[in-house]
Amino acid sequence: MTNAVIYARVSSREQQDEGYSIDAQLKVLRHYAREKGFAVSGEFVEAATAKCEGRKAFNEMLRFLKASKDCRTVLVEKTDRMYRNLRDYVTLEDLDIALHLVKENQIISKDSKSYAQFMHGIRVLMARNYSLNLKEEVEKGMLEKAEQGHYPAMAPFGYRNNRDTRAIDPHSGKAPVVKRIFELYASGKHSLSTLRTAIVAETGYKLSRANLEVILKNRFYIGMFTWKKREFIGKHSPLIDVALFNRVQQQFASKNRPKYQKHHHAFAGLVVCGNDGHQFTAERQKGKYVYYRCSDYGREKCRLPFIREEELSDRLGQTLADIHIPDDVYAQLCDSFERDAATAHQQRERRV
Repeated sequence: MTNAVIYARVSSREQQDEGYSIDAQLKVLRHYAREKGFAVSGEFVEAATAKCEGRKAFNEMLRFLKASKDCRTVLVEKTDRMYRNLRDYVTLEDLDIALHLVKENQIISKDSKSYAQFMHGIRVLMARNYSLNLKEEVEKGMLEKAEQGHYPAMAPFGYRNNRDTRAIDPHSGKAPVVKRIFELYASGKHSLSTLRTAIVAETGYKLSRANLEVILKNRFYIGMFTWKKREFIGKHSPLIDVALFNRVQQQFASKNRPKYQKHHHAFAGLVVCGNDGHQFTAERQKGKYVYYRCSDYGREKCRLPFIREEELSDRLGQTLADIHIPDDVYAQLCDSFERDAATAHQQRERRV
């Protein structure tokens, strides 16, 4: 008997759960296999869109076919169950298998006549066009929904999607939490970390610092939302008034202002301790005297004494004074610079 594998697919998990066609596909394909005398080596089933490559069961089937040299036949209900994109079409074609399209009564392989392969290619393009057109229609519908003031996606924290009315309503348990988040942060007494701790203590909701920042900057809570880079006035009920929202944004601005160094020390970051290799840090005493010390001094690991900036400057000056260029080397450098300048001038003249 000839070995074959079965592939069955529906577009979404909802279709699978509602019993749309997986069982029906398997019934047809198993019957076809018995009728044609195929030994089924495996069945690959999934609920996923075929418009993009990378489906889990499809990729598992590809790996199986690559590893199994004695199984070169795939049974599928029809073209659009197998793929709706050109990349998967080419990938399967490169495996040199026989594809049995049961409901279309076609067998596509390298030995198929050109007309059959042409018609199969047309069906692939039609399946791809169906997905692209469906995407356009969905996006058009979602944009129209946004223009009418209805947020066309999952509601953010504090709201819920009402399946009956298709509207977005405040969540009875989470809406008060959102209000409390804004009130606490607007007080100016909290960072995102302390705000997280306070919210957990008061409400029991564990929100990450990143989620808190998203909530605090989301204009959805004042009745606005952004869709496709456009802002719309929503028909949902605001949870936060504009004044409170603006106070929160002011808090973010104040906490994120750049911090400028008050004092600029001459040797900051340039000197390291000879005992342990730690950098020297500078301190200003009595508003005018600058002292340098090992940054490990306060931990009682390094007892190198403080040194005044003037003394440190003198010592570095003595070190630099010992660094000089001998006269003969200096003359060679000067000659080299002059020759380079002359050469550059000649090249520039030639280009002109």
